[in-house]
Amino acid sequence: MDQVIFNSAASGIVLSLLAFEIGTWIRKKWKLAILNPLLISILIVIGFLVCFRIDYESYNSSAKYISYFLTPATVSLAIPLYQQIELLKKNLAAILVGILSGVLTSLFSILAMCTFFGMNHAQYVTLLPKSITTAIGMGVAEELGGYVTIAVAVIIITGVLGNVIAEAVCKWFCIRHPIAKGLALGTSAHAIGTAKAMEMGEVEGAMSSLAIVVSGLCTVVCASVFANFL
Repeated sequence: MDQVIFNSAASGIVLSLLAFEIGTWIRKKWKLAILNPLLISILIVIGFLVCFRIDYESYNSSAKYISYFLTPATVSLAIPLYQQIELLKKNLAAILVGILSGVLTSLFSILAMCTFFGMNHAQYVTLLPKSITTAIGMGVAEELGGYVTIAVAVIIITGVLGNVIAEAVCKWFCIRHPIAKGLALGTSAHAIGTAKAMEMGEVEGAMSSLAIVVSGLCTVVCASVFANFL
């Protein structure tokens, strides 16, 4: 079955894009936070591969080209940041402190969790880059000796979860300032969280874009230090 359906380089790409479009349509129709287009598309692709007994390698060989757009898509997030450059200058100190606090909180929480559950070093370093964009997180996990494929899955799950619960968390903790919302989403849920931040507003999207870059750089440096703690 896999040879019949995935007989060209475009098959996996078509399946991935179609699944995402279905997820987007479902989200627009029911307007529920849990119905994240990325989450829905992942479930659709998994279900399709299982039903038609298509192995992952066959699918990935034709769909891998989509990942080439990950880095330029991340870089393009600098555009909304540039549009809010004056706001960035006025709040630079608070923004940098906020991002660094988020990075350290993420790393300390992973250290505490892995210590509590008795995870080994490889599992620990795999989870360290969970809150940064995939383009950076894959390199961090590989460099530290973690499992890259699991790191990618954890990063995606973190982003989707942040996207889904973002509005509820802001409401529960009375977070109303647009800069705070944007920094929180970008630092904790990378690009997927930034998509939600952009839905909230221009300032939120710009600050979240900044947080992706700064938190990624901070995590690269700090993760190498934290890797020695367990």
